[in-house]
Amino acid sequence: MSEPTSPGWPAVLTDGDVTLRPVRWRDAPAWSDARRRNVEWLREWEATPPGGKAFVPTSVSTFVSMTRRLRAEARHGRALPFAVLVGGEFAGQLNVSSVIRGSLHSASLGYWIDERYAGRGVMPTAVALVTDHCFAAVGLHRIEVNIRPENAASRRVVEKLGFREEGLRRQFLHISGAWRDHLSYALLRGEVPEGLVARWHATQLSRDTPLDVPDRKPRRS
Repeated sequence: MSEPTSPGWPAVLTDGDVTLRPVRWRDAPAWSDARRRNVEWLREWEATPPGGKAFVPTSVSTFVSMTRRLRAEARHGRALPFAVLVGGEFAGQLNVSSVIRGSLHSASLGYWIDERYAGRGVMPTAVALVTDHCFAAVGLHRIEVNIRPENAASRRVVEKLGFREEGLRRQFLHISGAWRDHLSYALLRGEVPEGLVARWHATQLSRDTPLDVPDRKPRRS
């Protein structure tokens, strides 16, 4: 018997070389390998239980328990756990969590990426894809991302996409062994009628187009 589904789930989202698809059990080896290689890269930003020390889970058993929990949340419409692939290779995760319907219709995003894919536009593309999906197929009104002020790379991801900074949340999450302040960013469906992927592509095109391109049209003497 197939598992029950919720609006917009499961889903596969693609733009260029970047693909988002549901986390699978067989991702365990690639997930574990990526986490082991990126311990130092991830340690400062990793969620930890209150009273716990800073550490980066890397074991297959941790992946199994995490995936079991995420799949249960997805079945009940409370989460969308995506694996991020680049050219078909596992590159990180993007989880839509805290999906709330009723009068709120909102969700939160959290993500991490293998350092070797950082700075290549992968995560902005992934966030744009999943935000468009949440606004359209999932039917949400608001997407929120909470980021430590010190995490400049993660803040650049949402700032490039036009998420608004809404304020500081004091000691919002237990990260890297302590309660940490977070900056809250958000985007509303009505703020991106053209779609966030389209906005991201337009931003890239504008950045890559020289401002002093000469007029190459033929001129009459």
